[in-house]
Amino acid sequence: MLIGGSKHAIDAKGRIFFPARFKEELWDDIIACRGLDKNLMLFNRQEWILFTDRIKRQPFSTALKLQRHFMSEAAECSVDGQGRLLLPQLLREFAGLKKDVHVTGAQNHAEIWDVEEWQRAQLTNDEVREIVDNADF
Repeated sequence: MLIGGSKHAIDAKGRIFFPARFKEELWDDIIACRGLDKNLMLFNRQEWILFTDRIKRQPFSTALKLQRHFMSEAAECSVDGQGRLLLPQLLREFAGLKKDVHVTGAQNHAEIWDVEEWQRAQLTNDEVREIVDNADF
């Protein structure tokens, strides 16, 4: 399970040091794609297949829209021997990744956010309480 978060910097070549705690589940054969928000989502091959299978099960026109969003700029990546992950420029531009990023585990995938965007996306305690109260939790 991918959990926890940490702050990293992107170097001039578009690489970030990737958290070693993700090594067992997410190191080789990473699929990076646009996220739901202004962020990136990273999956291992098995989770990517499950994710794309869910998209394929949607009604055709919905599946096409989701495929265009998630797959049009998706890229296969891996962490190099020095623990750095190279993120393609198109994905960095989509997420507005400039210098400081927040890498976080999100159970079955990881997310990469610009630090400022990550801070704006955080829920308040009241918002979390409302979601939990209204969910089948």
